[in-house]
Amino acid sequence: MEPSGTFSGFTGKTLYTPVPNPIFGHILEEIQDLAELKVTLRGLWLFHRKRGSLRVVTLKEFLTDRSLIKGLHPLNNKSSEDAIRHGLRLAVTRRTFLTHELKGTGTVFLLNTDSDQRALSRLLNGLTAEEIDKEQELESPASEKRNIFSLYENSIGLLSPLLADELKEAEERYPEAWVREAFGIAVAENKRSWRYVSGILRRWTAEGKETKGDAKPVESGRGKNGKPGRHTEKDNGQKYLDEYQRRRGTPPGR
Repeated sequence: MEPSGTFSGFTGKTLYTPVPNPIFGHILEEIQDLAELKVTLRGLWLFHRKRGSLRVVTLKEFLTDRSLIKGLHPLNNKSSEDAIRHGLRLAVTRRTFLTHELKGTGTVFLLNTDSDQRALSRLLNGLTAEEIDKEQELESPASEKRNIFSLYENSIGLLSPLLADELKEAEERYPEAWVREAFGIAVAENKRSWRYVSGILRRWTAEGKETKGDAKPVESGRGKNGKPGRHTEKDNGQKYLDEYQRRRGTPPGR
């Protein structure tokens, strides 16, 4: 069967979704059902778009997902809804997904990660989604330094193991306040990617960063002799600085 259309390729603006490595290993080897494979891959994308402590995708979201409806109809004489439900049952049986009946929402699905296992345990103990979020806030008081991995997962999505070393290096290199604000800008601008966040941090390091109510730049990373310090990096993406200044009401190029 010939493909219905040709794909023009991944452009420089293509966004990426982190995928746990086992998906490409033994899980891919074991999956024999096309519906399970498509539901699993699409589910990873849906989970990645969720924010907060409890990242669940409802049954309705799966059943009304346009990509799944088009991709699974017709399949083995099943309607798209039947095929999606079939794929979900297999994903839950394989334990790739977890499932729960959420009061007021109905059937929901979670990715079988450590954090989602803990969230599901709290749900089974009678906590609501709002109580889980509040509990998470109490476990991470404002006075406690926030881990960059948590910032990444709450602002962008599931963390790829390939990024772990780079995030750890950034945590050691940049001030905590810079990191938190850069993630905040990425969320506000709907540019949820580490590439965007790191671009902001590199620009602030190279050009200097202004604090609120103060036109003087924060230490830019240059030594007293005017030469770049050991953490100074040039970034050709002028847009990062311009967008930051626009948000602060500072004319670009100031």
